[in-house]
Amino acid sequence: MFDPEADVWYGIEEFDLFEQNITLPGLSPLFPDVHCTATGEVCQFTIGESEINAATSVMSLVLSPKFNFTNTYWMVAGIGGINPEVATICSVTFARYAVQVALQYEFDTRELPDNFTTGYVPFGATAPDQYPKVIYGTEVFEVNQALQELAIGWAKTATLNDSADAVAYRANYASDEVYAAATAPPSVLACDVATSDVYYSGALLGEAFGNLTTLMTNGSGVYCSTAQEDNATLEAMVRAATAGLVDYSRIIIMRTASDFDRQYPGQEAYTNLFYANQGAFLPAIANIYLAGIKVVEGILGAWDTYEGGVATANYLGDIFGTLGGTPDFGPAPSSTMVGKRSLDATAADMTRGMMTRRQERAGIKIRMD
Repeated sequence: MFDPEADVWYGIEEFDLFEQNITLPGLSPLFPDVHCTATGEVCQFTIGESEINAATSVMSLVLSPKFNFTNTYWMVAGIGGINPEVATICSVTFARYAVQVALQYEFDTRELPDNFTTGYVPFGATAPDQYPKVIYGTEVFEVNQALQELAIGWAKTATLNDSADAVAYRANYASDEVYAAATAPPSVLACDVATSDVYYSGALLGEAFGNLTTLMTNGSGVYCSTAQEDNATLEAMVRAATAGLVDYSRIIIMRTASDFDRQYPGQEAYTNLFYANQGAFLPAIANIYLAGIKVVEGILGAWDTYEGGVATANYLGDIFGTLGGTPDFGPAPSSTMVGKRSLDATAADMTRGMMTRRQERAGIKIRMD
């Protein structure tokens, strides 16, 4: 996503990514090149931070006629915040679900109703704990769980980086047993990622977005890591997959933990974000490579096994069922919840209703035919 995450792959002993440097139109002006080995077995590119950069860069890459990505594996490899209820700094996480947590209404917390626990309310809903009635399609993505488990197995063979400052900072969370995971050494684990252009910090927002992850995945998602890009990347991949350009089942989402997403007991949220020396940024960057190279070697080292892909029993794709199958998440726990048509109709009805109310407030007369 940005320079440090890219730099950790350059000058490594396993392969040289600068043997081919391919400039493509549409990539970030800061990162206009795709870097590849001489054989083209491994390539790396940097998309730029935020959802807009991610969507634009990834779509530009997959549409390029210079590449054939039909049997390519993809590893999103970046740092992110970590939920101390689930894991600790310097850990390596692999996600099954990516949830776009900030795709909601937002109220300033100073103007909240007394019974609201957060200023975020899902679109079309009137309270924070209601499933959205207006669906855009990028709210939730699910990737290959069998591949996720393989990646975790490979990454667990790595010796992860840590620091004395990170060890000391973890100890601040020991006073509350709900944060027991935060005090443990770094590990490799399965848990899910929250995407937001807003770089948020604090227990209240962390709890709210954790609750939304649970809500949007019908209880099966576990929020642990933060990102600014992953849902945008996955939306571009879904669209590319519908055109036969990529195999969506070959995507791995890896985030290493560079900081806690919320303060420890007795600390101010802004101190955790702006002033605390958590000691995890450099180890988290290093762990992208240390864990990630094991995944790359695991796939390439048994290419005869993985060339045809990794079969999985779980659903793959977005909330609309764009790639086929029935999502195991959605507005209700039944098979009727997902039909793209019914979701589109609901969204259209809700949007019309909202526009009507806005027009009425603006004093615009509405004609109903």
